[in-house]
This record gives sequence, C-alpha cells and structure tokens, in this order.
Amino acid sequence: MSRDILAFYSAFDPFEPWRDALAPHLPDVEILRAEDVTEPERVRFTLVWKPPAGFFARFPNLAMVINLGAGVDQLVARDDLPDVPVTRLSDPEMGRMMAGFVLFSVLRHAREIPHFEQAQRESRWSYRHPKRAADICVAVLGLGELGRLAAEEVARQGFDTHGWATRPKDIAGVVSHHGPEALRPLLARADIVVCMLPLTPGTRGMIDAGLLAAFKPGAAFVNVSRGEIVDEPALVGALESGRIGSATLDVFAAEPLPETSPLWQMPRVLVTPHLASVAIPESAAAQIAANIRAITEGAPVANRVDPARGY
Repeated sequence: MSRDILAFYSAFDPFEPWRDALAPHLPDVEILRAEDVTEPERVRFTLVWKPPAGFFARFPNLAMVINLGAGVDQLVARDDLPDVPVTRLSDPEMGRMMAGFVLFSVLRHAREIPHFEQAQRESRWSYRHPKRAADICVAVLGLGELGRLAAEEVARQGFDTHGWATRPKDIAGVVSHHGPEALRPLLARADIVVCMLPLTPGTRGMIDAGLLAAFKPGAAFVNVSRGEIVDEPALVGALESGRIGSATLDVFAAEPLPETSPLWQMPRVLVTPHLASVAIPESAAAQIAANIRAITEGAPVANRVDPARGY
C-alpha cells in the first residue's frame, strides 16, 4: 500500500533539516519536496511557507495545510486556500526566541544604546545615567501566544509592563488594557512600544501617522510582528521629526527592505532581517507529527487557524 505524502515547500527554508527531523516521528509518511512529487494524489499534507499561487490545486486529496511558522497572514489571505484544516507552528523554542529578542530590544532602548552607538561613531564619551526598570513603561501591543510570553519576560525584568489586546487578558505582572478606546492613552504614557499584533484586515496599516502622533514624544518603537501593520513613510517621518526617538525593526512592508529605504541610514534605528523568531525543525517536528496523526485518526488538530479571523 502506498504511503501518504507530506509535500514541503519553502523558498527560504532548507528541506533536508525538516525531512530529517520529521522522519523519525512519521515512519508511515513519505516526506518530499513539492517539486519532487510525481504522484500528487498521494499528497495528504503540506508543510509550506509562502507557496506560489495555484500550489494547492495540484493535490486533490489534501487533508491538512501546515504553515511553516506562527504567522499565517500570507496564507489565509490567499484565494486558493483549500477547505481543509490549516495549522500553524506553536513551538516553545520559537516563543523563547521571540521573548529573548523582545527583551533585547527593550533593553536596547531602556539603556539608551542608540545614543551610545552614535557617540561612539563620533568618538564622544557621552555618559547617561541609567533609569530604574520600574520607571520605564513598556507597552506590548498584541497579547497572543508570542506577545504574552514576551510581555511576561519584560515584566520579569522589573519594567512597568502593560499589554494591549482587543479582549481582556490576565497575565501576571502585566497591566492589561483592551479595546480601541484604551490604545491611545496607553501609547501616550509608554516609553517603549512593542508591536506584536497579528496582521489582519483590521490591523493592516493600523499604526499610521495619526496613531504615531499619539505616542509619548521621544518614545522608542519595536516591531517584531508584520511590517504591513505600520505605515512605513509615516514612521520614517516620525523618526525624522523626533516624535519617535529610536526604533528596532525586524519586519517591513517589503522584504528584503529596499536599499533605497531611509531606514537603513537612520542613526537611531536598528534593522534586522525578520529573524526575531524562526521555526526550529528539531523542536517543531513532534507537534507537526502529532497533528498529522490526529488527522489520520479523525481527531481534532492543535493550533488550528481560523481563516475568517486571520489567525
């Protein structure tokens, strides 16, 4: 009897580490690159990151789509997504990686590292006395799985930590705010704003010139979610005017960030290439295999995405 196939596609991730990590968990499933599949009717599962248009139509017996990451906005926005369960990765290693990057970013701004970097370039000894963490207000926008972990990590370091979401959240050490009416007052008091919102129709372009004007003057901005949530020209303008004092940016509307973007040359801006949190094959393989077994046994899958909600 022919085995089911898991077809892998990503233009960014190497195939072999995922195949080698998954194979011990899935002895009854053949794991192939999508381009190497010669019997598409045997494909029951796909593990994908940004597959090309029309990708899924090739597989008539598809039973589940697995997104190769936590963010699913690119996937659920497609008009060719099949009517099968869609799951995302929820890997503890990804959560730890994200929380660590957010903490690094918060500390970068809390300890005024952009100021010292500029002083170094100018050969200036420019002392600034550190503030107590408790006197620095950090606002985390978006308290989903990754946002919650990041907010908890920031709070553990003693910062005055606040979180904002569309619905109430209960997180130890984090003051929770929710609903549209609570957002601007929170931005007005925050020294550091961390964007961890999912990209949905409601959040696309949400951080625009009007919302940036509500930030506390000189506040720092960190974006580790999706670039499309931010009006990039408006952010550039806010940085140029000093309304936003500094920024750590891991995501952008266009990736790679174009060479012509003024963000590259801004002295108080750190640009990183979308690496705050990435999927690790060795730690994610078990949950992928568990969901494949669940589909085979007719059981509910974990970390299922609701395409209508966008996450």
